[in-house]
Amino acid sequence: MPEQQSLQNLPDSKTGTGHPDVVAAINAKAGGGHAEALAAHITDEFARHGLRAAVHLAHSGEDMLQAARQAVRDQVPVVAVGGGDGSVNAVASTLLADGQCRSALGVLPLGTLNHFAKDLGIPLVLEEAIANIATGRRLRVDSGEVNGQPFINNSSLGLYPDIVREREKQQARLGRGKWLAFTWAAMGALRRYPFLRVRLSIDGQEHWRRTPFVFIGNNEYLMSGLDIGKRSTLTDGRLSLYVCHRTGRWGLLRLALHALFGRLQAAQDFDVLTATEIHIETHKKRMRVATDGEVNLMQTPLHYRIRPASLEVIVPQEANDDAGKEAGMLDKLWGDR
Repeated sequence: MPEQQSLQNLPDSKTGTGHPDVVAAINAKAGGGHAEALAAHITDEFARHGLRAAVHLAHSGEDMLQAARQAVRDQVPVVAVGGGDGSVNAVASTLLADGQCRSALGVLPLGTLNHFAKDLGIPLVLEEAIANIATGRRLRVDSGEVNGQPFINNSSLGLYPDIVREREKQQARLGRGKWLAFTWAAMGALRRYPFLRVRLSIDGQEHWRRTPFVFIGNNEYLMSGLDIGKRSTLTDGRLSLYVCHRTGRWGLLRLALHALFGRLQAAQDFDVLTATEIHIETHKKRMRVATDGEVNLMQTPLHYRIRPASLEVIVPQEANDDAGKEAGMLDKLWGDR
Protein backbone atom coordinates (compact mmCIF):
# COMPACT_ATOMS: atom_id res chain seq x y z
CA MET A 1 0.00 0.00 0.00
CA PRO A 2 1.28 3.52 -0.70
CA GLU A 3 2.12 5.71 2.25
CA GLN A 4 -0.77 8.01 3.17
CA GLN A 5 -0.43 11.25 5.11
CA SER A 6 -2.86 13.98 6.03
CA LEU A 7 -2.56 17.24 4.20
CA GLN A 8 -2.41 18.79 7.65
CA ASN A 9 1.07 17.27 7.94
CA LEU A 10 2.40 19.13 4.92
CA PRO A 11 5.24 21.38 6.06
CA ASP A 12 4.49 25.06 6.52
CA SER A 13 6.45 27.33 4.24
CA LYS A 14 9.24 28.87 6.28
CA THR A 15 7.57 31.38 8.53
CA GLY A 16 8.92 34.89 8.65
CA THR A 17 10.80 34.57 5.37
CA GLY A 18 8.06 35.64 3.01
CA HIS A 19 7.89 32.32 1.18
CA PRO A 20 4.54 31.64 -0.49
CA ASP A 21 2.15 28.78 0.17
CA VAL A 22 2.31 27.68 -3.47
CA VAL A 23 4.92 28.17 -6.17
CA ALA A 24 3.42 27.69 -9.64
CA ALA A 25 5.73 27.20 -12.63
CA ILE A 26 3.67 27.89 -15.75
CA ASN A 27 4.67 27.05 -19.32
CA ALA A 28 4.47 30.49 -20.96
CA LYS A 29 3.36 28.89 -24.24
CA ALA A 30 0.21 27.65 -22.50
CA GLY A 31 -1.05 31.23 -22.31
CA GLY A 32 -1.76 31.37 -26.04
CA GLY A 33 -0.10 34.78 -26.32
CA HIS A 34 -1.63 36.03 -23.07
CA ALA A 35 0.83 34.55 -20.58
CA GLU A 36 0.94 37.60 -18.29
CA ALA A 37 -2.85 37.69 -18.03
CA LEU A 38 -2.88 33.95 -17.33
CA ALA A 39 -0.33 34.36 -14.53
CA ALA A 40 -2.36 37.17 -12.94
CA HIS A 41 -5.53 35.07 -13.14
CA ILE A 42 -3.83 32.10 -11.48
CA THR A 43 -2.50 34.33 -8.69
CA ASP A 44 -5.98 35.77 -8.10
CA GLU A 45 -7.61 32.34 -8.08
CA PHE A 46 -5.21 31.03 -5.44
CA ALA A 47 -5.82 34.18 -3.37
CA ARG A 48 -9.56 33.55 -3.61
CA HIS A 49 -8.90 30.27 -1.79
CA GLY A 50 -6.73 31.98 0.83
CA LEU A 51 -3.38 30.86 -0.58
CA ARG A 52 -0.36 33.04 -1.34
CA ALA A 53 1.00 31.98 -4.72
CA ALA A 54 4.19 32.95 -6.51
CA VAL A 55 3.60 32.36 -10.23
CA HIS A 56 6.64 31.99 -12.49
CA LEU A 57 6.23 32.14 -16.27
CA ALA A 58 8.69 29.65 -17.74
CA HIS A 59 9.91 30.53 -21.23
CA SER A 60 12.14 27.45 -21.37
CA GLY A 61 12.49 24.09 -19.71
CA GLU A 62 15.39 25.43 -17.66
CA ASP A 63 13.23 28.31 -16.37
CA MET A 64 10.69 25.79 -15.13
CA LEU A 65 13.32 23.60 -13.49
CA GLN A 66 14.96 26.55 -11.72
CA ALA A 67 11.64 27.71 -10.27
CA ALA A 68 10.83 24.19 -9.05
CA ARG A 69 14.30 23.62 -7.56
CA GLN A 70 14.17 26.87 -5.61
CA ALA A 71 10.69 26.05 -4.30
CA VAL A 72 11.89 22.64 -3.09
CA ARG A 73 14.91 24.24 -1.39
CA ASP A 74 12.58 26.73 0.30
CA GLN A 75 10.32 23.88 1.45
CA VAL A 76 7.27 25.50 -0.12
CA PRO A 77 4.30 23.23 0.73
CA VAL A 78 3.06 22.87 -2.86
CA VAL A 79 4.97 23.15 -6.12
CA ALA A 80 2.38 23.49 -8.88
CA VAL A 81 3.01 23.10 -12.58
CA GLY A 82 0.92 24.51 -15.40
CA GLY A 83 1.39 22.86 -18.78
CA GLY A 84 1.16 19.50 -20.50
CA ASP A 85 2.54 16.12 -19.47
CA GLY A 86 6.08 17.12 -20.49
CA SER A 87 5.99 20.10 -18.13
CA VAL A 88 4.50 17.97 -15.34
CA ASN A 89 7.29 15.43 -15.85
CA ALA A 90 9.95 18.15 -15.60
CA VAL A 91 8.67 19.50 -12.28
CA ALA A 92 7.92 16.04 -10.89
CA SER A 93 11.50 15.02 -11.73
CA THR A 94 12.76 17.91 -9.61
CA LEU A 95 10.75 16.72 -6.62
CA LEU A 96 11.85 13.12 -7.17
CA ALA A 97 15.52 14.13 -7.36
CA ASP A 98 15.50 15.51 -3.80
CA GLY A 99 15.45 12.69 -1.28
CA GLN A 100 14.46 15.16 1.46
CA CYS A 101 11.70 16.85 -0.55
CA ARG A 102 8.82 18.03 1.63
CA SER A 103 6.80 19.64 -1.16
CA ALA A 104 3.76 18.10 -2.82
CA LEU A 105 3.04 18.37 -6.54
CA GLY A 106 0.02 20.35 -7.71
CA VAL A 107 -1.13 19.96 -11.32
CA LEU A 108 -2.73 22.69 -13.45
CA PRO A 109 -3.56 20.84 -16.70
CA LEU A 110 -2.83 23.32 -19.49
CA GLY A 111 -1.66 20.87 -22.14
CA THR A 112 -3.40 19.04 -24.96
CA LEU A 113 -3.74 15.52 -23.55
CA ASN A 114 -3.09 15.84 -19.79
CA HIS A 115 -2.89 12.07 -19.22
CA PHE A 116 -1.43 12.29 -15.70
CA ALA A 117 -4.17 14.64 -14.50
CA LYS A 118 -6.92 12.55 -16.09
CA ASP A 119 -5.70 9.30 -14.55
CA LEU A 120 -5.68 10.89 -11.07
CA GLY A 121 -9.08 12.52 -11.48
CA ILE A 122 -7.63 16.05 -11.32
CA PRO A 123 -10.05 18.58 -12.89
CA LEU A 124 -9.12 19.79 -16.37
CA VAL A 125 -10.72 23.23 -15.91
CA LEU A 126 -8.07 25.63 -14.58
CA GLU A 127 -10.17 27.19 -11.81
CA GLU A 128 -11.29 23.75 -10.62
CA ALA A 129 -7.70 22.48 -10.65
CA ILE A 130 -6.67 25.43 -8.46
CA ALA A 131 -9.56 24.66 -6.10
CA ASN A 132 -8.33 21.06 -5.97
CA ILE A 133 -4.91 22.23 -4.79
CA ALA A 134 -6.63 24.23 -2.04
CA THR A 135 -9.05 21.54 -0.88
CA GLY A 136 -7.64 18.21 -2.03
CA ARG A 137 -5.76 15.41 -0.34
CA ARG A 138 -2.19 14.20 -0.56
CA LEU A 139 -1.53 10.92 -2.31
CA ARG A 140 1.76 9.11 -2.81
CA VAL A 141 1.89 7.68 -6.33
CA ASP A 142 4.46 5.60 -8.19
CA SER A 143 6.87 6.85 -10.81
CA GLY A 144 8.91 4.98 -13.38
CA GLU A 145 12.57 5.44 -14.21
CA VAL A 146 14.83 4.56 -17.13
CA ASN A 147 18.59 4.92 -16.66
CA GLY A 148 17.89 7.43 -13.89
CA GLN A 149 15.41 9.51 -15.94
CA PRO A 150 11.98 9.61 -14.25
CA PHE A 151 8.67 9.32 -16.04
CA ILE A 152 5.14 9.63 -14.68
CA ASN A 153 3.18 8.23 -17.63
CA ASN A 154 5.18 6.06 -20.00
CA SER A 155 8.33 5.50 -22.01
CA SER A 156 8.78 3.99 -25.45
CA LEU A 157 11.31 2.85 -28.04
CA GLY A 158 11.02 2.41 -31.78
CA LEU A 159 8.33 4.05 -33.89
CA TYR A 160 7.10 6.68 -31.45
CA PRO A 161 10.47 8.37 -30.63
CA ASP A 162 11.23 8.40 -34.36
CA ILE A 163 7.89 10.09 -35.08
CA VAL A 164 8.42 12.71 -32.35
CA ARG A 165 11.94 13.50 -33.58
CA GLU A 166 10.71 13.94 -37.16
CA ARG A 167 7.74 16.02 -35.99
CA GLU A 168 10.04 18.42 -34.14
CA LYS A 169 12.26 18.75 -37.23
CA GLN A 170 9.24 19.56 -39.41
CA GLN A 171 7.95 22.12 -36.93
CA ALA A 172 11.34 23.84 -36.80
CA ARG A 173 12.17 23.61 -40.51
CA LEU A 174 8.78 24.03 -42.16
CA GLY A 175 6.81 25.87 -39.50
CA ARG A 176 4.06 23.26 -39.51
CA GLY A 177 1.60 23.02 -36.63
CA LYS A 178 2.08 20.25 -34.08
CA TRP A 179 -0.64 17.91 -35.34
CA LEU A 180 0.05 18.42 -39.04
CA ALA A 181 3.75 17.81 -38.42
CA PHE A 182 2.89 14.71 -36.38
CA THR A 183 0.75 13.33 -39.22
CA TRP A 184 3.52 13.80 -41.81
CA ALA A 185 6.11 12.38 -39.41
CA ALA A 186 3.96 9.31 -38.74
CA MET A 187 3.52 8.69 -42.47
CA GLY A 188 7.28 8.93 -42.98
CA ALA A 189 8.01 6.55 -40.09
CA LEU A 190 5.50 4.01 -41.40
CA ARG A 191 7.11 4.15 -44.85
CA ARG A 192 10.51 3.33 -43.33
CA TYR A 193 8.96 0.99 -40.73
CA PRO A 194 12.19 0.07 -38.90
CA PHE A 195 12.36 -2.91 -36.55
CA LEU A 196 14.21 -3.24 -33.27
CA ARG A 197 15.81 -6.49 -32.17
CA VAL A 198 15.78 -6.45 -28.39
CA ARG A 199 16.54 -8.77 -25.52
CA LEU A 200 14.17 -8.20 -22.61
CA SER A 201 15.14 -9.32 -19.11
CA ILE A 202 11.99 -9.22 -17.00
CA ASP A 203 12.11 -10.30 -13.36
CA GLY A 204 14.87 -12.80 -14.18
CA GLN A 205 13.41 -14.19 -17.43
CA GLU A 206 14.77 -13.37 -20.90
CA HIS A 207 12.76 -12.77 -24.07
CA TRP A 208 14.03 -11.98 -27.59
CA ARG A 209 11.77 -9.88 -29.80
CA ARG A 210 11.92 -8.24 -33.22
CA THR A 211 9.44 -5.42 -32.97
CA PRO A 212 8.54 -1.98 -34.35
CA PHE A 213 8.00 -0.60 -30.84
CA VAL A 214 8.29 -1.24 -27.11
CA PHE A 215 6.05 0.63 -24.65
CA ILE A 216 6.59 0.74 -20.87
CA GLY A 217 3.95 2.24 -18.58
CA ASN A 218 4.06 3.54 -15.03
CA ASN A 219 1.43 1.07 -13.75
CA GLU A 220 -0.91 -0.86 -16.02
CA TYR A 221 -3.03 0.59 -18.81
CA LEU A 222 -6.59 -0.58 -19.38
CA MET A 223 -6.91 -2.69 -22.52
CA SER A 224 -10.63 -2.88 -23.24
CA GLY A 225 -13.80 -0.82 -23.40
CA LEU A 226 -14.16 2.95 -23.53
CA ASP A 227 -11.43 3.44 -20.91
CA ILE A 228 -8.70 1.95 -23.09
CA GLY A 229 -5.41 3.77 -22.63
CA LYS A 230 -6.24 4.96 -19.12
CA ARG A 231 -4.88 3.76 -15.78
CA SER A 232 -7.18 2.82 -12.90
CA THR A 233 -4.38 3.24 -10.36
CA LEU A 234 -0.91 4.76 -10.04
CA THR A 235 -0.16 2.96 -6.78
CA ASP A 236 0.15 -0.70 -7.77
CA GLY A 237 3.95 -0.70 -7.72
CA ARG A 238 4.36 -2.31 -11.16
CA LEU A 239 5.59 -1.34 -14.60
CA SER A 240 3.58 -2.54 -17.58
CA LEU A 241 5.30 -3.69 -20.77
CA TYR A 242 3.70 -3.82 -24.22
CA VAL A 243 5.72 -5.29 -27.10
CA CYS A 244 4.30 -5.42 -30.61
CA HIS A 245 5.03 -8.72 -32.38
CA ARG A 246 6.91 -8.85 -35.66
CA THR A 247 4.17 -7.52 -37.90
CA GLY A 248 3.86 -5.48 -41.06
CA ARG A 249 2.02 -2.22 -41.64
CA TRP A 250 -1.34 -3.98 -42.06
CA GLY A 251 -0.79 -5.80 -38.79
CA LEU A 252 -0.13 -2.50 -37.09
CA LEU A 253 -3.31 -1.10 -38.65
CA ARG A 254 -5.29 -4.06 -37.27
CA LEU A 255 -3.79 -3.34 -33.86
CA ALA A 256 -4.83 0.30 -34.12
CA LEU A 257 -8.38 -0.73 -35.06
CA HIS A 258 -8.56 -3.06 -32.06
CA ALA A 259 -7.55 -0.10 -29.90
CA LEU A 260 -10.04 2.24 -31.58
CA PHE A 261 -12.95 -0.11 -30.87
CA GLY A 262 -11.85 -0.95 -27.32
CA ARG A 263 -10.87 -4.54 -28.08
CA LEU A 264 -7.11 -4.35 -27.64
CA GLN A 265 -7.18 -7.09 -25.01
CA ALA A 266 -8.43 -9.52 -27.68
CA ALA A 267 -5.62 -8.70 -30.12
CA GLN A 268 -2.97 -11.36 -30.70
CA ASP A 269 -0.36 -8.95 -32.04
CA PHE A 270 1.55 -8.08 -28.91
CA ASP A 271 2.72 -9.23 -25.48
CA VAL A 272 1.56 -7.64 -22.24
CA LEU A 273 3.60 -8.15 -19.07
CA THR A 274 4.04 -6.45 -15.71
CA ALA A 275 7.24 -6.23 -13.69
CA THR A 276 9.12 -4.17 -11.14
CA GLU A 277 12.31 -4.05 -13.23
CA ILE A 278 12.99 -4.44 -16.95
CA HIS A 279 16.35 -4.56 -18.73
CA ILE A 280 16.44 -3.96 -22.49
CA GLU A 281 19.50 -4.75 -24.61
CA THR A 282 20.01 -4.05 -28.31
CA HIS A 283 22.90 -3.98 -30.77
CA LYS A 284 22.82 -0.17 -30.69
CA LYS A 285 25.13 1.63 -28.27
CA ARG A 286 22.71 4.55 -28.04
CA MET A 287 19.08 4.86 -28.97
CA ARG A 288 16.25 7.36 -28.87
CA VAL A 289 13.96 6.90 -25.88
CA ALA A 290 10.72 8.78 -25.27
CA THR A 291 9.70 9.60 -21.70
CA ASP A 292 6.35 11.37 -21.31
CA GLY A 293 6.58 12.61 -24.88
CA GLU A 294 10.13 14.00 -24.63
CA VAL A 295 12.82 12.23 -26.66
CA ASN A 296 16.44 11.80 -25.57
CA LEU A 297 19.40 9.71 -26.70
CA MET A 298 20.32 7.15 -24.04
CA GLN A 299 23.15 4.69 -23.59
CA THR A 300 22.18 1.03 -23.77
CA PRO A 301 21.39 -1.25 -22.06
CA LEU A 302 18.26 0.41 -20.70
CA HIS A 303 17.31 -0.26 -17.10
CA TYR A 304 13.69 0.42 -16.19
CA ARG A 305 12.39 0.25 -12.64
CA ILE A 306 9.33 1.26 -10.67
CA ARG A 307 9.69 3.68 -7.75
CA PRO A 308 6.70 2.92 -5.51
CA ALA A 309 5.00 5.77 -3.63
CA SER A 310 7.82 8.12 -4.64
CA LEU A 311 5.85 11.23 -5.60
CA GLU A 312 3.31 13.12 -3.49
CA VAL A 313 0.48 14.71 -5.50
CA ILE A 314 -2.59 16.74 -4.55
CA VAL A 315 -5.69 14.89 -5.80
CA PRO A 316 -9.42 15.45 -5.28
CA GLN A 317 -11.05 14.26 -2.07
CA GLU A 318 -13.47 12.12 -4.08
CA ALA A 319 -10.83 10.60 -6.38
CA ASN A 320 -10.86 6.83 -6.93
CA ASP A 321 -9.80 5.14 -3.69
CA ASP A 322 -7.94 2.51 -5.70
CA ALA A 323 -5.32 5.22 -5.95
CA GLY A 324 -5.24 5.91 -2.23
CA LYS A 325 -7.25 7.02 0.76
CA GLU A 326 -8.44 10.34 2.06
CA ALA A 327 -5.96 12.57 3.81
CA GLY A 328 -7.48 15.92 4.83
CA MET A 329 -7.73 19.51 3.60
CA LEU A 330 -4.82 21.61 2.36
CA ASP A 331 -6.28 24.87 3.61
CA LYS A 332 -6.10 23.56 7.20
CA LEU A 333 -2.32 23.69 6.80
CA TRP A 334 -2.09 27.32 7.70
CA GLY A 335 -4.92 27.49 10.26
CA ASP A 336 -2.57 27.85 13.23
CA ARG A 337 -0.46 30.62 11.74
